[in-house]
Amino acid sequence: MKLDKIDMNILRTLQDNARITNQHLADTIALSPSSCLQRVRRLEQEGIISAYHAQIELNRLFRHLVCIATVAMKNHTQDELRAFENLVNAIPEIVECLTVSGEFDFFLRVVCPDMARYLQINEQLVSSVNCAITINTHVVMSENKRFQSVDLATLDPATS
Repeated sequence: MKLDKIDMNILRTLQDNARITNQHLADTIALSPSSCLQRVRRLEQEGIISAYHAQIELNRLFRHLVCIATVAMKNHTQDELRAFENLVNAIPEIVECLTVSGEFDFFLRVVCPDMARYLQINEQLVSSVNCAITINTHVVMSENKRFQSVDLATLDPATS
């Protein structure tokens, strides 16, 4: 899908404030409300905009632990990789899983109530797959820069 500057402005604005009204969005990008809504719907239908989320301040609600785990698999068969991915998807405390290159195969972000629950998850990961894995865990002490949005201009050569 080819995006023009208006589409990019819509995406930038929605990244910063997904709760903006269509009227305010249209005013911000200098477009009529109906044209603006039509463009947003097209971006949604094309899968460019896949979801809208609220960012919750967990520290204000619960005591919790965030761990970053790196997972290295001894073997790399498609069946073993798929089995591990399915297991990860079945554990709700694993909120992010990335397949990466380098010394390990997966990068996991785990959010759980305490270390006891993390150890249960760790044991579940190690014992539930039919292959040898090594897990290294890093407890997050503080979040110095939280993901907010991507500066689309840094990725779009047309705006450089």
